[in-house]
Amino acid sequence: MSAITTKREYKAARRADASGSGPTLEERPPARFPGAAAKFALFGEVLQTGLLIALVGILVITLPAALAAGIRHLRRYLHAEASPMTDFWRDVRRALPGGLVAGLIGAVAAAILVLDVNLAGSGLLPGGALIAVVGWAGLVVGAVALLVAAGAWTPERGWRAAVRSVPLVIRADLRGALFLAATAGFVGVATWMLVPLIVPALGCAALAVVAVPERRRAR
Repeated sequence: MSAITTKREYKAARRADASGSGPTLEERPPARFPGAAAKFALFGEVLQTGLLIALVGILVITLPAALAAGIRHLRRYLHAEASPMTDFWRDVRRALPGGLVAGLIGAVAAAILVLDVNLAGSGLLPGGALIAVVGWAGLVVGAVALLVAAGAWTPERGWRAAVRSVPLVIRADLRGALFLAATAGFVGVATWMLVPLIVPALGCAALAVVAVPERRRAR
C-alpha cells in the first residue's frame, strides 16, 4: 500500500513539476512561462482570449480596452497565476474609459490612412505610389503602437502613461517592434483571407505582446 501511495505521490510531483505549479524534482532555473507547459491547453487559452478580444473589440473603438484586458489575462495564465474570467471583465471595465478615447483617435487615423491608400491606388492622386507606401507604413506603425500601449496598460498607470511609454519601448527593442509589426501584418492578412480567422489571430497577437519582451529578459 505504501509503495502505491509513493508511486502516486511521485506522479503527482512530476505533474506539478511539469506544470510549474509545484517544486521541481531537479535543480534548474524556473520556467519563464510555467502556464505554457501544457501546449494544447495553451492553444485553447489563446483561442479563448482571441474570441474575448474580438467580442469586446467588435465596435473598433473598444479594441484597445479589449486588447489590454486580453493581454493581461493571457499574461496571468502564462505565469501560472489565477486567471478567472471575472478578472478579464474587471480589466475591461477599467480599461474602457480611457480606451474609448484611444480607440476613437486610432479609428479616425486609420480611416484617413485607408482612404489615402485607396485614393493612391485609384490613380487620382499624383505620386500615388509614394502615398500608398506612406499609408501602409502608417497603418503598421499605428498597429504596433496599439499593441505596445495595450501591453503596457495597467489599471494603476492608465492609458496616458501607457501611450507615452510607446516610443521608449520601441526604441529599447527595435527587433521586438519588428516582431509586433509582423504580428499585426499576420492579423490583417488572416482577416482578409477569412474573417473568422481574426479570432485566433487576435489571440496570437496577445500572446506575442506577452512573449516578445520576455525574449529580451531571457538574454
